[in-house]
Amino acid sequence: MMSAMLSLYFLFALFCFTSAFPITITDLPTAHLEKRVDHTGRGTWFDVGLGACGFTDVDSSHIVAISHEVYGSGGNCNQWMHITNNANGKSVYALTRDECMGCGSNDVDLSPSAFSSIGNLDTGVLDVTWHYMAKGWSP
Repeated sequence: MMSAMLSLYFLFALFCFTSAFPITITDLPTAHLEKRVDHTGRGTWFDVGLGACGFTDVDSSHIVAISHEVYGSGGNCNQWMHITNNANGKSVYALTRDECMGCGSNDVDLSPSAFSSIGNLDTGVLDVTWHYMAKGWSP
């Protein structure tokens, strides 16, 4: 009986001792979140083919070319982008596969199918807002 009481006392003391150590946020596993940065610029369209990323695409695919100022060494190749026409609120997801030499740093050049999802090809130029989706994300 005495050993049972001693064991119970020991367990109670151990519980009190271990519960005195607080758990801090740094002790918990964290998820890596990327900050979303919205860009506003011109959206135009082009006939796709062999792009700077090394892939041959077709006009019916949702493809986007980014400015040569942003393209750099191609770190955004195969990254999805969310693009919104600021005039009508329509949006589309397009895959980064090319570099646009005539685009300003916040401009994007879309395949005909991506462009026609958010505007009329006859318009030619749209005011758009866009951002990259997280690397590895796919619609």
